[in-house]
Amino acid sequence: MNGTLFTERRSVGSFDASQSLDREKLKAIVDLAGNAPSAFNLEPWRIIAVGSEEGKERLFERANRQPKIKEAPYDLIIVGDREGYGPQNPAWEELKSLAGEEGAKRSIGAAARLYGSSEERKIKFAESNGGLLAMSLMYAAQAYGVDSHPMSGIDFEGIAEEFGLKEGEHVVMVIALGYRDTSTALRPRRKRKDYETLVEEV
Repeated sequence: MNGTLFTERRSVGSFDASQSLDREKLKAIVDLAGNAPSAFNLEPWRIIAVGSEEGKERLFERANRQPKIKEAPYDLIIVGDREGYGPQNPAWEELKSLAGEEGAKRSIGAAARLYGSSEERKIKFAESNGGLLAMSLMYAAQAYGVDSHPMSGIDFEGIAEEFGLKEGEHVVMVIALGYRDTSTALRPRRKRKDYETLVEEV
């Protein structure tokens, strides 16, 4: 089994600002990452790809002025939809064609009970699904030879306001994409928990 996609992916601390990321490659990364799983296959997410100097400046001020925001060719704002389980999601229409009207109606009701019964569950819905997309994006980038760095030390509310998120949308994280600055050495990979440490068998 070839696990290099997992072992070679690193969170890059600094990017080579002189290297651009072709938009077609960005599109290929996003399309590949879109295979990530989601609850009921609802895909309750979207991405704001910040690539302009003006956009990066706005994001920079709301991401604790982290230099990588400006160094990376693109910064992806991962947006989760707290209301994405609702009947307005177009994914339910596809389910109707597969499971019929009644089957879809049952699933819509189940999703509402599971994810919409409290604000905490709505946030969990947006965060957990958005997190699945985020990790998929970083592995997809690695598959295309593109480096990444996820960021959660940011002003979530400030970014939501600055980039005009809709009611019910939620900033999950920001991911910088580009090519690492090879003049700066990567820190050695820190030890990870193994099965014995991580797993409780019951």
